[in-house]
Amino acid sequence: MPKLLQINTSLNCNSTGKIAEQIGLLAITKGWDCYIGHGHRYKKPSKLKTYEVGNLVEEKLHMFNSLLFDKHGLGSKKATERFITWIKELSPDIIHLHNIHGYFLNYLVLFDYLGKIDIPIVWTLHDCWSMTGHCSFFEGVGCEKWKIGCGQCPYLKDYPMSLWLDRSAVNYKRKNQAFTLPTDMTIVPVSQWLGDLVSNSFLCKYPVKVIHNGIDVNIFQPKEIDLRERYGIARKKTVVLGVASVWHERKGLNDFVKLAKEEKYQVILVGVSENIKKKIPDNIIAIPRTNSQRDLAELYSGADVFVNPTYDDNFPTTNIEALACGTPVITYRTGGSPEAIDEDTGWVVEKGDIEGLCQIIDNYFTLPEEEKNVKRIRSRERAIKLYNKDDRFQDYINLYSELLHEKGSTR
Repeated sequence: MPKLLQINTSLNCNSTGKIAEQIGLLAITKGWDCYIGHGHRYKKPSKLKTYEVGNLVEEKLHMFNSLLFDKHGLGSKKATERFITWIKELSPDIIHLHNIHGYFLNYLVLFDYLGKIDIPIVWTLHDCWSMTGHCSFFEGVGCEKWKIGCGQCPYLKDYPMSLWLDRSAVNYKRKNQAFTLPTDMTIVPVSQWLGDLVSNSFLCKYPVKVIHNGIDVNIFQPKEIDLRERYGIARKKTVVLGVASVWHERKGLNDFVKLAKEEKYQVILVGVSENIKKKIPDNIIAIPRTNSQRDLAELYSGADVFVNPTYDDNFPTTNIEALACGTPVITYRTGGSPEAIDEDTGWVVEKGDIEGLCQIIDNYFTLPEEEKNVKRIRSRERAIKLYNKDDRFQDYINLYSELLHEKGSTR
């Protein structure tokens, strides 16, 4: 029975943790023995065999090292060494990396080991951290320093935050040296946009295979729900939905505030913390973050349109969740976000174009009901065809098998 080891900062929670869990569960049904190494802070019960990298004290020390000295990914040395000892005993056939940032791993120690072994490595890129000297996203400020070496990072105060020191130029060199050590590694961006970036980065030496994220289309499906009745919304208003795990300017929060000034719209935001709720207008319906996918599916289903005015993103899962619930998507031309839709299932607007955003919402709301139903049907069809998790995560199982075949493994 071949062994799969995945590594991710979270265990069966947050988007990447859930993705890793679902890949592992599918792999088990295909005859794999599945393990996952993960950080301490973000974890939920898992059906996989697990290894917790480090402890609370080690993660806190790593976090302070990052905050004070801009050394994210350079703490947790002893924890990573213990983890590698465990990996050697496990002897996996495939090592699949996800997010290795998050204050739990030392990437120099990890990649020094990965560079010495003859095991195929798959690295799914969920953001841009692997290619930069500091930040996870850079499109929002149009930064292209990651192509030449970083320095004077414009996102120093964003995750992974550094309070005052800027070591992005040094960090870039360290990542370049470390991340190019493995001889057998396949890079898996979750959007074509990110795949194109990889070709311009120091990771360009490795083969690239784009695999979009998938969702459970049996949970995210159209529901019979009347949000107007639930929240006392006037029938003449267009219900505009926004969803985020954490709301901030980069997610388009300020743009939703601008939309809410139009009386013809009822903006509903999901994932709103108490702190953010105090800062937004009372006419926005603010709903706390929910861990219930079924509740979320009801909100997607009851909205007229799903709007994603994100300024920095890779391939937002919220877009495909909305499509699966039969709700058309309007997104800014940001990262891989437009890849989720086509002309039958949504619209793309230039970043910050509130007027263009309003025009599209108004045009859609005034369509005959028959045409709107067609949009909803095609949105659902697109999600089933392209973003069913069983299909997308099977792509990983196929990739594992191909890599083992190339190695001539008989395990």
